[in-house]
Amino acid sequence: MSVRNVTLKHLLIDQKKMIGIKFYPDRIVQTLVKELPGRKWSEKYQMVYLPNTKENLNAIFAKFRGIAWVNCQHFFPGNPLHYEGEALDIDSYRKRKLKPGYRTCPEAFLQKLELRRYSLNTARTYITLFEAFLNHYKDTELLNLDEHHIRNYLQYLVQQKKSDSYINLAINSIKFYYEVVLEMPNRFYSIERPRKAERLPQVLSKAEIKQMIACNRNIKHKCIISILYSGGLRRAELLNFKIADIDSKRMLIRVNGGKGKKDRYTLSSKKLLNDLRAYYLQYRPKEYLFEGAKGGKYSSTSVLRIVKRAARRAGIKKKVTPHMLRHSFATHLLENGTNLRYIQILLGHGSSKTTEIYTHVAVNSFTGIENPLDLVDTKDI
Repeated sequence: MSVRNVTLKHLLIDQKKMIGIKFYPDRIVQTLVKELPGRKWSEKYQMVYLPNTKENLNAIFAKFRGIAWVNCQHFFPGNPLHYEGEALDIDSYRKRKLKPGYRTCPEAFLQKLELRRYSLNTARTYITLFEAFLNHYKDTELLNLDEHHIRNYLQYLVQQKKSDSYINLAINSIKFYYEVVLEMPNRFYSIERPRKAERLPQVLSKAEIKQMIACNRNIKHKCIISILYSGGLRRAELLNFKIADIDSKRMLIRVNGGKGKKDRYTLSSKKLLNDLRAYYLQYRPKEYLFEGAKGGKYSSTSVLRIVKRAARRAGIKKKVTPHMLRHSFATHLLENGTNLRYIQILLGHGSSKTTEIYTHVAVNSFTGIENPLDLVDTKDI
């Protein structure tokens, strides 16, 4: 016998919050639903609903207890998003000077970003994109906007030739307000997203990495490039790196609070340790391994500038970023025969599927394959 279940959804009907009850046809479940006080049927959502009150929610649990499983994964707010990168400080958005008539994010939007400790970059993106959405519908109240308005806005973004990534982030910012700030998960669960392009990561050869490091006379810049590559670090992880995070005895680097608020260990290098000792004696950092001229955390733009300048000096024509060094670290490990599971741990990937992308760019996967053209006798052609 299959387990009976009902699923709770958040609905907004006539500007009032409702509890939607979705279930597969079942005589017992239907009978119990009919016994719920104040129930109504929505043709639009094709489900029974009743006012969203604590009393009604308790009545639903009591009614189905021991008879059907109540699925609440779409109803209750999920876990907070991870904190990553720079500390969040968005007071500048509250104090900024605005053009007359410009609509800003509600204060509750900003507060929720702070309480959930979103990264500074994510917060900036969400605020910018949600305000773009707000100002597209200047004369319409937020709660009056529905799926129709959002689809029209997304169509407008497509016509403006915005990238798939931009459109997906715009959807995330809109859903953040309705589903996280207003605590209405799955408010717009029927909104379609652009198909995600599956692009292969760009990597550098070992010779190119070697040349980038060698062309740096500045020991600090040399160490930054070396540690990004030798540890497969993200840029934010490098900026948060502290002197105590180096375990020279075990030849490991401790990454604290990486993506997803996960700590991990990754590889160090004997060559890197020698350079780091020389760097430390010259610069004497106090808290973070790499600090600005006035102390404190090194800037993200400075790291990008160092990597780009090194690539240019090394004669590399492709556009090189700090993250490309991380991709190269993973690819070169795979080419050297390192188990994919170990690479996943070193990179801090939550899913092995994310790590598997490197199997498509590791050249040793193709070295044993003979090109069919080489097997064809072309002498008589």
